[in-house]
Amino acid sequence: MNECCDFLVIGSGIAGLCFAIRASHFGKVVMITKKQDTECNTNYAQGGIACVLDPQDCFESHIQDTLITGKGLCKEESVRILVEEGPQRIKELLQWGVNFSKSETESNPFGLHLGKEGGHSVNRIIHAHDLTGREVEKNLLKQARESKSIKILEHHSAIDLITDHQLGTKHIERNRCYGAYVVDELSRTIFSVQAKITCLATGGSGKVYLHTTNPDIATGDGIAMAYRAGAQIANMEFIQFHPTTLFHEKANSFLISEALRGFGAILRDASGNEFMEKYHPMKSLAPRDIVAQAIDKEMKLSGESCVFLDIRHSPADLTRKHFPNIYAKCKEYGIDITKDLIPVVPAAHYMCGGIKVDTYGQTDIQNLYACGEVSCTGVHGANRLASNSLLEALVYSRRAADFSASRLRSIDNISPETIPVWDDSGTIDNEEWILLAHNFKEIQSIMWDYVGIVRSNIRLYRALRRINLLENEIEDFYKRTKITVRLLELRNIVTTAKLIVKSAIKRKESRGLHYTTDYPEQNDRYWRHDTIILKTAHR
Repeated sequence: MNECCDFLVIGSGIAGLCFAIRASHFGKVVMITKKQDTECNTNYAQGGIACVLDPQDCFESHIQDTLITGKGLCKEESVRILVEEGPQRIKELLQWGVNFSKSETESNPFGLHLGKEGGHSVNRIIHAHDLTGREVEKNLLKQARESKSIKILEHHSAIDLITDHQLGTKHIERNRCYGAYVVDELSRTIFSVQAKITCLATGGSGKVYLHTTNPDIATGDGIAMAYRAGAQIANMEFIQFHPTTLFHEKANSFLISEALRGFGAILRDASGNEFMEKYHPMKSLAPRDIVAQAIDKEMKLSGESCVFLDIRHSPADLTRKHFPNIYAKCKEYGIDITKDLIPVVPAAHYMCGGIKVDTYGQTDIQNLYACGEVSCTGVHGANRLASNSLLEALVYSRRAADFSASRLRSIDNISPETIPVWDDSGTIDNEEWILLAHNFKEIQSIMWDYVGIVRSNIRLYRALRRINLLENEIEDFYKRTKITVRLLELRNIVTTAKLIVKSAIKRKESRGLHYTTDYPEQNDRYWRHDTIILKTAHR
C-alpha cells in the first residue's frame, strides 16, 4: 500500500498542521502521526504565544528581549522574521476561529488579553486561558480535516527517511530526500510514502529525560531520522528545563505555567523565604535558565526535594478565572492554589537546538524541510524566550510551506519502483521486551543525573560511555527484531541522547541553558557560534 504525494508531513502539532494546511493549496498532502492526531507537545502548551499587538509595544522590544535571552547565539535575521511576521499569523488563527482570551480594558487591535512572562519587558502573551496549545491545535485540526487535499494517517510512525543512500544514487549538489518508510502500528505493515517534499515536524525530545513536561511521544524521532540521513544537527546542548512543574508523585511533571509568575506568583523556599532576588533583578520573572539554575541550587543547599510557588496574595476568583486548568489539576492532588503553596521542581521542557535549517525551513538535504521544535532556525539561541515557540512554529511552517510549494514543479518524479521495498527478512518477534524497557529507564536516568541543569566534564564523559554502550545494544536488537513503535522510539531516544551529550562536551563554556562547573563563564571570544554535529558515514 505504498503512497505517493506532493508533500509528506511527519508530525501533527502546530507546525505540522500549519505546514499541511498551507501546502494543501498547492498539492496532495499526506500527514502521519504516531498516536491520535491531537497528541503532541502543542496540546500541552499552557502559557501562550508571544506577539507584538499592544500599541505601546514594538517589534524592536520583542526582538531585543529575544536576543538578550538567547545569550548571543540568536540569529538576528531569524528573530526579526519571527517578530515582524507574527501578527499576521495571529490574525489568521483568529480568522480560523481560535478563541483567545479577551480583554475589556486593553487597547490592542483584536481586543485580546495580553499576559507577561519571564524575560519579556512588556505584556505581549496572548493565550486561551491556560490551555492555549489545546485551543490552537483543535482549530488547526479542524481546518486540516476539512481539506480534501490532506490525508491524515493516525497510529503511523516514520522509521527512516528515504534518501540517495537507500536508492544507491548520489547527486552532485547534495543528498536528496524522497519520502520515508512508515509503519502502521495497528497492522504492523511497513510501506513507503514517496513525496516530492518531506517536512519533519515531529516536536521535541523531552522523554530522553526522566522528568519532563512532554507527552510520551516526544522521543526525538525527527532529530534521529535527520541525523541518520546526514542532516546537520545544531545546538543540542541547549535543553530548556521548565523551572516549575508540580512536585507530586502522581502528577507526572504537570507543568505550572510561567504565566502564573507573570500574574504575580512568587518563588519561595521551604522556610517561606523569597529567594530569586539573590539571582536576578527580575526576581521570579527572570529568564527560565536563571530560574531553573536558582531552584536547582536552592534545593541542593537546603536538601529539600522542591521549592514553592505562592499566588495566595492574588484574589482567589481572579486566579481561578485566569488559570482554570492549573487550579483544577492541583485541586485533584489536594492543593488549592488560592490558599496553599504549590510545590514545584524543574523538568525537561523544550529543545532549543535541532535540525539546522535556513529561514525557509530548508535542511542541507535537498527537498527535506523541518519546522517547529525539531528545527533549529536560530531564533532561540542558547535559551528560548518564553512563548516564542508557538509563534516560531506558526511563522516558519508557513514560510517553509510557501517556499517548498514554489519549488514543487521543478522537482522531477522518480519511479515508485526505484524505492526499495522494506526488507525485514531474518528478523523475529522478540519477546525480551523487559530488556528494552530497562534500556528506556537507564537512558533517562543517565541523562537526568549527568546531563541535566548543571553539568561537568566527568558527568558528561561518564554519560557518553554508557550511552554508546546502550546504542550498540539497541542497534543490534533493532537489526534482529521486527519493527514496533516502542523499538523505534528507543532507537531514536538513544541517538538523541548521544547528540545532546556530544554537543554538551563540545561547548567549553557556560552559556544560556548549558551550565558546566568546569567552564562556568561565558566565552564570546571562542564560543559564540553554533555547535554542529554531522553524521559522515551511514550505518
